[in-house]
Amino acid sequence: MQKHAIEKEQEEVRKTELEQYMQQNPLVADLMELNEVNWLNPNRKLTAEAGPFAVSREDMQKAEAVWRRFAPYFKKAFPETASTDGIIESPLREIPQMKAELERYAGETFEGRYYLKCDHDLPVAGSIKARGGVYEVLCHAEQLALEAGLLAEEDTYEKFTSSEFREFFSNHAIGVGSTGNLGLSIGIISAALGFHVTVYMSADAKEWKKELLRKKGAEVIEFEGDFGEAIKEGRNRTLADDKAYFVDDEKSRKLFLGYSTAAFRLQQQLESEHIRVSADQPLFVYLPCGVGGSPGGITFGLKQLFGDAVHCFFVEPTHSPAMLIGLATGKMNEVSVQDFGIDNKTEADGLAVGRPSALASPICKDLISGIWTIADAELYRLLALLADSEDLFIEPSAASGLAGPLKVKAAGYAEQLQLSMENAVHIVWATGGSFVPEDEMSAFYAKGKALLG
Repeated sequence: MQKHAIEKEQEEVRKTELEQYMQQNPLVADLMELNEVNWLNPNRKLTAEAGPFAVSREDMQKAEAVWRRFAPYFKKAFPETASTDGIIESPLREIPQMKAELERYAGETFEGRYYLKCDHDLPVAGSIKARGGVYEVLCHAEQLALEAGLLAEEDTYEKFTSSEFREFFSNHAIGVGSTGNLGLSIGIISAALGFHVTVYMSADAKEWKKELLRKKGAEVIEFEGDFGEAIKEGRNRTLADDKAYFVDDEKSRKLFLGYSTAAFRLQQQLESEHIRVSADQPLFVYLPCGVGGSPGGITFGLKQLFGDAVHCFFVEPTHSPAMLIGLATGKMNEVSVQDFGIDNKTEADGLAVGRPSALASPICKDLISGIWTIADAELYRLLALLADSEDLFIEPSAASGLAGPLKVKAAGYAEQLQLSMENAVHIVWATGGSFVPEDEMSAFYAKGKALLG
């Protein structure tokens, strides 16, 4: 009886809080109705005024040095990285046909050049998570090898491919909670190095991702709950083993820094395109957002290099607007989408997150320009338009940023900041897709075509 009374009181408190949120910010009511929204960040700061943060540009540079040290290992262990000299990187590709197709589809035009950052085709793990997930495992492996006396910093890291190193790492374990792509990156690199790796996956993770992980040598443990439940259980079980290491997507500095180094590579790619990011040639970057670590890390890195000349926007599914709710209410990771009656069920499995990252949220609050939400049906339409126009196939979550230039235009962002858009550069970050089985990708495309009519 007492328990029932406490639960009723808690429910009344929750209703009161929701009413207050809706009164203070009408956007919350739209989110609860699962409407698509377009939000400009009122708390965005000039780069010089933002922070201090939990990471720095110096940390980014150290992270890039780790990637360079491991390049000989990747050239030998993953021959697909030979063309980039052992560095895990993706192409930057201009997509003018998609620009024309998007304008035709929307009945609107936008100024500037339009690019796809092809992280759907990243080597090793086939998604943006190769940047953060692989990097964190490398850091852990390096530390263990140094402490064991197996490695000196002046050694070639090709040694990590040896049977001696694999045998050593087989006595250590790694765990991660994931909806899919982070699990793939952690599982693939950990198993390749010789670790015993366990991926704790939520029920909404794709079956083919689970099967691929098992094929690569990872153990997969499934939970009926969502991403948050997988992380909680994975963390508890992993930390019970004193020789195990848990990759924590909700608050990992190493994951965040692994993503941030993408800024250095993008800067080089833009220079090769003769693009000099400045107030006269602003850069707009559109990033799918789940827990916020990967888009937050990339945003942080870009802001370190380009300052106020780069404008970063996130996009989330209407059923999983975790970062938007956290920022719009000011509660960051203290609230989840479920607190607002939102079910966190979306076809964009990599973005099916109920609560944003504790590390990324305050950084994003200062640095991002805005967030919009997108319905699952629109993901499929955009995916099909890209396939038809550019012969590029990506998974639904990766298509979420494609409408970015039109969303920015509709929000009146350039007018508010008095930006000249004539020479603007728009980059859509495609986050995953190359590992998707052909029959799955065909089904994505067919669904998109059907929705387009």
